[in-house]
Amino acid sequence: MIRQFANPHRSSSLFFLSSRSVNRSLPTRLSVASLQTSFFSTAPASIQDELKHASSIPSSKPPPPKPVKSPPPKKAANAPSAPSNRKYKFFENVQVTPEGVALVKLNNPEKSVNTISFALKDEAKLLWRTEIANNLDTVKAVVFMSGKPNTFIAGADIFDIQSVENKHDLVPLIKDGTDFFQELKSAKIPLVAAIDGPALGGGLEWALWCDYRICTDNSKTKLGLPEVKLGLLPGFGGTQNLPALVGLQNAMDMMLTGKEVRPDKAKKMGLVDLVVSPASLEKVALDCANQLATGKLKGKKKEKSWTNYLIEETTLGRALMWRQIDQMVEKNTNGNYPAPKAIVQCVQYGLSHPAGDKKFKNERKQFAKLAATKESDSLIGIFDGMTKTKKHAFGQAQTVDTVAVMGAGLMGAGIAQVSAEKGGLNVLLKDRNDASVGRGMSYMVENWDKKLKKKRMTKYQHNMNTSNVTPLTDDDASWTKHFSRADMIIEAVFEDLTLKREIVKQMEQVTPDHCIFASNTSAIPIKDIAMGAKRPENIIGMHYFSPVPQMPLLEIIPHEGTSDKTKATAFEVGTSKQGKTCIVVKDVPGFYVNRCLGPFLVEVAALVEDGVPLEKLDNSMKKFGMPVGPITLADEVGIDVTSHVASFLSNADLGVRMSGGDISFMGKMIEKGWLGKKSGQGFYEYDGKKKHINKEIKDYVKEFQKRHLKLTTKDIQNRLVSRFVNEAAKCLEDDIIENPLVGDIGLVFGTGFAPFRGGPFRYLDHYGVDKYVGMMEGFAETYGPQFEPCDLLKEYARSGKKFHPM
Repeated sequence: MIRQFANPHRSSSLFFLSSRSVNRSLPTRLSVASLQTSFFSTAPASIQDELKHASSIPSSKPPPPKPVKSPPPKKAANAPSAPSNRKYKFFENVQVTPEGVALVKLNNPEKSVNTISFALKDEAKLLWRTEIANNLDTVKAVVFMSGKPNTFIAGADIFDIQSVENKHDLVPLIKDGTDFFQELKSAKIPLVAAIDGPALGGGLEWALWCDYRICTDNSKTKLGLPEVKLGLLPGFGGTQNLPALVGLQNAMDMMLTGKEVRPDKAKKMGLVDLVVSPASLEKVALDCANQLATGKLKGKKKEKSWTNYLIEETTLGRALMWRQIDQMVEKNTNGNYPAPKAIVQCVQYGLSHPAGDKKFKNERKQFAKLAATKESDSLIGIFDGMTKTKKHAFGQAQTVDTVAVMGAGLMGAGIAQVSAEKGGLNVLLKDRNDASVGRGMSYMVENWDKKLKKKRMTKYQHNMNTSNVTPLTDDDASWTKHFSRADMIIEAVFEDLTLKREIVKQMEQVTPDHCIFASNTSAIPIKDIAMGAKRPENIIGMHYFSPVPQMPLLEIIPHEGTSDKTKATAFEVGTSKQGKTCIVVKDVPGFYVNRCLGPFLVEVAALVEDGVPLEKLDNSMKKFGMPVGPITLADEVGIDVTSHVASFLSNADLGVRMSGGDISFMGKMIEKGWLGKKSGQGFYEYDGKKKHINKEIKDYVKEFQKRHLKLTTKDIQNRLVSRFVNEAAKCLEDDIIENPLVGDIGLVFGTGFAPFRGGPFRYLDHYGVDKYVGMMEGFAETYGPQFEPCDLLKEYARSGKKFHPM
């Protein structure tokens, strides 16, 4: 659902997409925290984490206790000391216990996490043949674990795949990897995977080839096959080995959603055999490996319930299951993502070819086909963009321990929540009165309660988060004393320039000289807010998107006088302390995301005037790949807010690009009290969870219709999206964004722009810039100058350049 919270203490962003909305269109946990799309959320057994991640309180209240760190893993008593001279790049030297258990630890000191690369695969083969296969008279079992704390194997190196120009050449490379795992199995000695931290993608596939799996109860331990989020499928036997271990329903749920499984669930479903503490992992793994070798311990496959047996092992049950899976895939992907169907094909092929290598051959063939698709290229491009946008060039940031949030509405409370939860910051949450700040506190606590109930947060973490937030009101005599120790102020009040300037003036009187002032304005230029300030170098924009805990994007907006230290600090707080994907944009009206959405909104009005039914507008954009259509979006954001932002941008500096449609019809809807979902009536009439367009709104819309062009779905999509894309290109032309990659990340994570298309610039590359410019010029001749492509698009069309050259 999309939400707009009409609270006087909040800064309104034009388009607010909840994680559920974005999830429907983003099958990539490109971060990790935040965006997990589910292709299969209602399947039997039931993509996102999700994608992808104030301190010292100045009062008499004692500071919260520091988190208790887990003790370092204990070295098993029967493990010999590791030699000091390393033989391998990706592995520590192999150790063998007196009982004959070989301990193989993955650990590339040049990287913070372990990933499977072509180079690692080659070295693993050398290590196995040298250390294990040639010594089977003394080696009776093998334990694989990580030499790094809190991480097992984070997955395959996706850039290895990108480096292969002809994706068909991936087939023999993947075969070499599968052959390696089969070579391990052919030794006929017990293999144990000891997992602490993430075991994702190729990391979990490695563990699936083992005979026994042990994981820790570490909060960072998670197991999953997220390849679908990159438009791929598990290529090292995952589509065959996972169903055999946990059953078809559980396996399809994991592979089609890319969801991550926590230790307790992994044990319950039979994905792991034991769950232990991190300190015990090595010892327990060595003991289990020894007992497996001596026969004292037997690996047991989880037995199926009668219900699951009937569904998974009978002809009728399987037919019903596959039909439901097919329906869910089609419903949640609209046919835009080829990976889910390829995963289904691989599993079905394996069931009909259970013996021999044919099932693995089919799997790697399907993997290579997916790797060659523009959908996978787009999703990997977003992943790459997330990695690159984690860095900045502003130099040293200042330390931030305490953040004060002005305004406890849904925006302010959301900012406070992520600051306390993800960064462990001390947060001062201030609003006018007890009722206002109480609602903000309740919002946070309710969110943490839900995580606690779903075992996504411990009771200790819940208590720590709550103790990190200090509620304050205007009537609290001590609020100025609290603020005197604040390192950063984040203002999230109503979109009023005079009010924001008053707050700057007030804050400069009570905060220390180093304190940064960040405004969460959605459109007001930061230079206007900083005008007249004593410390303008400390003022910056930090534009969040609602709901803040779910939406991953944060726009950082410096004005011309903002210091590099302020820029660096805002960026570091956003990424490291709040888990956001940050993009730096120029200080102009609407910044980047909302500036691009302005012409899009006007074109919605133009299409209404051209006789396009409201339902067709919504359905056309959903088919394009957007999480929701523009009519539903306006209703859920609020007709008043949508109208306000569109009017603001119409009076800004976009000129003819904000022409072509009459947005005043929303003003009359406001007069009628049709404010959208929050009032029960907007473009749609709402009755609980149901909605429909009634006769009254149809008659009202007809008053504004000037003609009936009977446009096709493709015409509607092209008219709307071209206004969107052209403005993104104009932003690049005017240096509002640094590069196309930033532009793609901004619109995918800020608006839900169809992820499988990779963002506006990768979409242009795939479509062909010259072809797109030709289409827009045709629209300009037919509909008006608002469709005239910007100079940058024309230049790329003439030169044949791409925004993302290979």
